Amino acid sequence: MSENIDLGQVIMLKPSANNPATRPTLTDTLVASVKRKAAETHALLSNAASEFGTGNITFANSFGAEDMVLTDIILNYQASAKNLGIEIFSLDTGRLPAETYDLMAAVEKHYNTKLKVFFPKAEAVETYVNTHGINAFYESVDLRKACCHMRKVEPLQRALKGKKAWVTGMRAEQSATRVNLPVREFDNGNQLEKFNPLSDWTEQEVWAYIRLNEVPYNKLHDQFYPSIGCAPCTRAIAMGEDVRAGRWWWEDPTNKECGLHVKK
Repeated sequence: MSENIDLGQVIMLKPSANNPATRPTLTDTLVASVKRKAAETHALLSNAASEFGTGNITFANSFGAEDMVLTDIILNYQASAKNLGIEIFSLDTGRLPAETYDLMAAVEKHYNTKLKVFFPKAEAVETYVNTHGINAFYESVDLRKACCHMRKVEPLQRALKGKKAWVTGMRAEQSATRVNLPVREFDNGNQLEKFNPLSDWTEQEVWAYIRLNEVPYNKLHDQFYPSIGCAPCTRAIAMGEDVRAGRWWWEDPTNKECGLHVKK
């Protein structure tokens, strides 16, 4: 239940932070499933790193719950000091929620690491905003995709340049655009191998891993934000809605992707 906080003349609405999805009941069956899948994921990533070599495989961390599971498996699996040799990078679109920046800082501290961050080109953002407006992405799908391209797709292309493989946190059950998601595939758009190690993980398994291993996560998840992108294009969802219903909610749900994972 939301509650009003009286700050003198200002009344602020505090969103509920009681999303049950982020606190699953840790049954013996669930715990066993998570441990088995975590071991399989670590083995898959270890083999991928060996196949492609240090510096040739990278992980795109968007700081969602799934990506935090992979971050932990890569950097801290069973408190192991072994470095898999998988680089971790992130895309800062310039319009992320404050909670995402808080998590970025927490990740660096928790794992004693420095994140590699890619930003959109300033001149491209200036041209878009001066031509179309600061929130033009609400006006048409084409303008929304153009915004995603300059803020996410083009920086991703720079991040993947010279790499032989990349890792994502996508899951098959996340949306209609991701059904039958393979664990490994060739990314024609970026011309390199692509790994989706959490393809068959359930949302419950993702959160069980986070709770069992005390993994830092974006606090917006507790406020019914299962999928978090740029602040203007992300909203909380209602109980029972598709987990990606809060992303570009004004568009057709069967074709909602930013361009990072569109097959060509």
